[in-house]
Amino acid sequence: MRIPNSEFVERPWRVHDFVKDFELEDVWSLPTPGGPDDLERFARGFTAPDTNEISNFATKTLFAIRWRLGKLLGWDQDDKGLKKRVVTLRDRLPEDLRDGPRGPDFASVPFHSVYLTDTEWVSEIANNTVHGLMHIGWVSDGDGKYHGQMAVLVKPNGKLGKFYMAAIKPLRSSIVYPQLIRSIGKSWPQYT
Repeated sequence: MRIPNSEFVERPWRVHDFVKDFELEDVWSLPTPGGPDDLERFARGFTAPDTNEISNFATKTLFAIRWRLGKLLGWDQDDKGLKKRVVTLRDRLPEDLRDGPRGPDFASVPFHSVYLTDTEWVSEIANNTVHGLMHIGWVSDGDGKYHGQMAVLVKPNGKLGKFYMAAIKPLRSSIVYPQLIRSIGKSWPQYT
């Protein structure tokens, strides 16, 4: 379920210190009821090849089109990504986060983990259109239980990036994220 951006902005996440040049796109509550120590379990399960499959035909089709366009137009070439076109967010981290756990990388999508704490996990992607971040916060429900909260932050690359982000916004909001959230809810009990 989409929630107000204030749910991310008003929390004391460490990531706020390094992303002042990124735009907050969306914040979503994740159907991941758990305990205070379950964020690492979520990260491992979410990135595993057998649990992060997107099963919705429309979403699979949209991703296939995006990866095909990226290949045809050269958006996803190595020289357009992390450490080439943009500096990884990891280079901005204070020493304690840089020396701490990075977290798992995704098995089947080009997101790379930046850092993992007991309450935050950040992954990033960069290509010719955007430098994007996925922030997963582990949020207390106030009764000893916790759940995940996903925030998407972006830094579009010039006019192309701004056009691209505007063009895909309706698809992200109405198809991609809702399907991803449903998939997480179905898979969460199996994450190990």
